Amino acid sequence: MASHLLIVESPSKAKTLKKYLGKDFEILASYGHVRDLVPKTGAVDPDDNFRMTYELIDRNTKHVDSIARAVKDADVIMLATDPDREGEAIAWHLSEILKSRKALKNKTLNRVVFYEITEGAVTEAVKNPREISMELVNAQQARRALDYLVGFNLSPLLWKKIRRGLSAGRVQSPALRLICERENEIDAFKSQEYWSIHFDGEKDRLGFTARLTHFNADKLDQFAVPDAKRNEEIIAFLESHGHGTAKVREVEKKRRLKSPAAPFTTSTLQQEAVRKLGFSTDRAMKVAQSLYEGVNIGRTVTGLITYMRTDSVTLSKEAMTDIRGFITKNYGAEYLPKAPVFYANKSKNAQEAHEAIRPTSISRTPDSVAGFLNDEQRKLYEMIWKRAVTSQMMPAQFDTVAVDFNVGGDGNVFRATGQTMIFPGFYAVYHEDQDDAPSDDEEKRLPAFKEGDTVGIKKLYGEQHFTQPPPRFSEASLVKALEQYGIGRPSTYSSIISTLQRREYVILDKKRFTPTDVGRVVNKFLSEHFAHWVDYEFTAKMEDELDDISNGKEEWVPVLARFWKDFSAQVGLKESVSRKEVTQEEIDEMCPKCGKHKLTLRLGRRGRFIGCPGYPECDYTRNVDGAEGAANEKREIGVDPKTGMVITLLFGPFGPYLQLGEMEGDKKPKRVSVPKNILPDNVNLEIAEQLMALPRDLGPHPEDGKKVNANIGRFGPYVSYDGQFKSIPKAESVFDITLERAVALLKEPKAAGGRGALKVLGKHPEDGQAVSLYAGKYGPYVKHGKVNATLPDENMIKTVTLEEALELLAAKAGKKGGKAKPAKAAKPPVKAKPKLKIVTKVKTAVTKPKAKAASAKKKKKKAG
Repeated sequence: MASHLLIVESPSKAKTLKKYLGKDFEILASYGHVRDLVPKTGAVDPDDNFRMTYELIDRNTKHVDSIARAVKDADVIMLATDPDREGEAIAWHLSEILKSRKALKNKTLNRVVFYEITEGAVTEAVKNPREISMELVNAQQARRALDYLVGFNLSPLLWKKIRRGLSAGRVQSPALRLICERENEIDAFKSQEYWSIHFDGEKDRLGFTARLTHFNADKLDQFAVPDAKRNEEIIAFLESHGHGTAKVREVEKKRRLKSPAAPFTTSTLQQEAVRKLGFSTDRAMKVAQSLYEGVNIGRTVTGLITYMRTDSVTLSKEAMTDIRGFITKNYGAEYLPKAPVFYANKSKNAQEAHEAIRPTSISRTPDSVAGFLNDEQRKLYEMIWKRAVTSQMMPAQFDTVAVDFNVGGDGNVFRATGQTMIFPGFYAVYHEDQDDAPSDDEEKRLPAFKEGDTVGIKKLYGEQHFTQPPPRFSEASLVKALEQYGIGRPSTYSSIISTLQRREYVILDKKRFTPTDVGRVVNKFLSEHFAHWVDYEFTAKMEDELDDISNGKEEWVPVLARFWKDFSAQVGLKESVSRKEVTQEEIDEMCPKCGKHKLTLRLGRRGRFIGCPGYPECDYTRNVDGAEGAANEKREIGVDPKTGMVITLLFGPFGPYLQLGEMEGDKKPKRVSVPKNILPDNVNLEIAEQLMALPRDLGPHPEDGKKVNANIGRFGPYVSYDGQFKSIPKAESVFDITLERAVALLKEPKAAGGRGALKVLGKHPEDGQAVSLYAGKYGPYVKHGKVNATLPDENMIKTVTLEEALELLAAKAGKKGGKAKPAKAAKPPVKAKPKLKIVTKVKTAVTKPKAKAASAKKKKKKAG
């Protein structure tokens, strides 16, 4: 019988730890969070010191029961959940459940924390247990309560004002605002022409190019040469006065150092994995988790990297010593700085101060472990390993040279620049990629010049340019912006991004985020009516206050009370806003058909369109791009360069699709569906060509050489191989997916099939019967007894709550002539003390977050 019970979050971690701790320890997994707020109004009660009502998560009930049984046979229980706020909260929830079951009598309960899964780190942590940190727990609870209060009060408002199935989140909404504001900048951008003037020369058989920086002693700014006419005037002057030669005016030489980047934090790891490896942020975190939790390396199982959720850029003394020794041994003393290199944390809201992400042993080189890793693990581990090593290496050194030339007089100056790497430093191992920025580290050699030299001009010419709009956010640049503005936490960035995509507020097109029409309308509503709560500074300030709770500087109830006072009042005020005001926007243009009304920009089922508000008397509509006629009538996209046939966008009963050519007798033209993440208005010839080229042949499967394809079907993008099919996640693109990623997707286990319920949402408050979610022939629906109600938006299948299902079922029962029984309000709860109180025997209480009573029977429901 094991005298110690150690509880972790994941089963894979449990297997690894079992090998370290031996027979005196039984190790079980909680499988993540064990309790959550009840999914209904009143789960957080502002009228009762923000009392929070929890219930066991259905899928983890059996795991909690297993833990409770094992506790009976153990003397010491160690809660070794992850070393962050979420992990601390899980540990606390487990302790509360065990207390409620009276399972801890005469038992010792400890909290154990380790940041790497190695035998030494785990053994040391077990020797030095501590108590659960209630400051961290309170901070996590406050964050969860805030998210609940925002979501459960704003989302129903969006349902009424825009359409069903929409949601708003405390950090999700400011992130959407970032993307929408960037799109507004792009829409408002007006390109401006400008020219640059150059000459090409050669010396010692080495060519170079110089650019005009001064003309007639005036420094040229970006728009000094605004058009072709001015360009020709300047070139004509230089040709007539320069006589085809340039004289060296000045040679300037400098030494430039390029320092290595800090070791990875969660944020920088996500950014670099997106840029360098083509991962999504979600994929990067999942692969990192697998490296942290343990990999079978020959005869041992060990964690290869430290904990992957961190804001810190510091390394332990032991790690720095090991890395510096490795550099000296493998690269030489000249690559090692005299003293260890320390980095300052740039994160606006740094959380728990543990280490940066690094290898648990620097001697495990990427090559030495490559044979034990899959392709994604290998790539990410190599990147983490190289970043940790280079963080302690010497800077790269460059000799830069700038040569100024006079052409046709002292007032006309051209400049040529070049640089040569004279010492690679950390470049010998690795260097960081940049998003939306050209590299300034490329070698560009110039001939040797000295003052007074004369060279011949081979070509004198101008180049036309146009200013470009700001780039749309990539996943990497969005993560960087979220961190800079202090929106959310690095550990939540991937969920923020995936939520925006899942709700179809944004789409990822060519690896750049574009807001959908619905996303823009939601953002407009929130920005106009809840401006304070989607403000970047306010969101960052809330994160600071949550940090203060975790540091013991703030109490959680006053923080929530300050937020709730103004927010709840604003929700009440905005109930009166009309749907028309939200979904329609008048433009300064009279209807060309009736001449009576100004046209409005509207949100329809398939996106935005322009129409006459005089409908049905006037039925004028046009697409946003200006094409008149029905907003969804066919549109000619262009000519396919491969076939010479016209590609047309059409609308059918299952949505928009593309057609190549026309019907010829019995021969049907090629047709392909336009996926939901591409708006019909955004379809151009380039996108049409990509869609028409489907299916993509990704290459032969590495196991048997059979073909792997990527395609789009009725249910969205997918990969296929030898009769197997697997959906491509929304965060990834059918046009960009690689063979390696497709093979990894195909290896993932299939979801449970059958005609049974996809999910039991909970029990109906009237009769206690299950309310379940199903996938039907005509779309997803919820069911209670004999009443079925279709979900108004198929995307709700992943997010629908019990409360939403009850509302849909009640509406359906009303349409059938049924009479819903009046819900009985439970007795008001006993006032809680001003501390965090969790109800473990749950009653649905009367609460007033929106001056509405929550309905429920007086039925006790165990939470633990």
